[in-house]
Amino acid sequence: MMAMRLRQVVLVAGDLDRVEAEIVEGLAVEACVHDLGVGQFGLRNVLFPVGDTLLEVVSPVEDGTAAGRHLVRRGGDGGYMVILQTDDLAGFGGRLDELGVRVVLEARMPGIRGLHLHPSDVGGAILSVDESDDWTDWPWAGPDWWEYRRTGLVSGIVAVEIQADDPAAMAGRWGEVLGRPVEETVLALDGGEVRFLPVLDDRGEGLVGVEVRARRDADLEICGVRFALRTS
Repeated sequence: MMAMRLRQVVLVAGDLDRVEAEIVEGLAVEACVHDLGVGQFGLRNVLFPVGDTLLEVVSPVEDGTAAGRHLVRRGGDGGYMVILQTDDLAGFGGRLDELGVRVVLEARMPGIRGLHLHPSDVGGAILSVDESDDWTDWPWAGPDWWEYRRTGLVSGIVAVEIQADDPAAMAGRWGEVLGRPVEETVLALDGGEVRFLPVLDDRGEGLVGVEVRARRDADLEICGVRFALRTS
């Protein structure tokens, strides 16, 4: 089984500056880069190291963007993408045609590449599977992102939660596409997991929760997403 871990979570916001301030205050982290490689998509962005995982927020600055449509469809700020890291992107990509999964973007920059999968073929969120030349590095976050790590409160993203009309079916589909084991409605990753929940509000299917390893327990809402800070 190829290695696969949760490496980055992406949120989408109408007001990037406000959400950046909320993240800095709530998680005690520091931004490592702004507006890296997203202008071509009509976006601004900011990334934060959370231990060796990353939290990103994107915000549309032009009409007609996918992120803007997502804001309208889900009625405001919320979760947007789940980015997994693998050690065999070629092997993963070679399975997609037979699974009926379309690739909407082949992202690339020096040292890293990734496949963004069509959300209609997987469900719940935009899923990207990426591979970096150096397992420990993550060039999407800039050349010196690790220098901005602040672990006084939080030290890693360990799980995401996606609400679905049929959680078991969506969990099964993710497991099939990723080649990972699923137990009921939980998809196992290396050192983390994706949990699928029933839809509990009027916003429909989507990424609704993030669990973060922390020095104290707390429950926050940031950018329309529940953040569960947990010591264990």
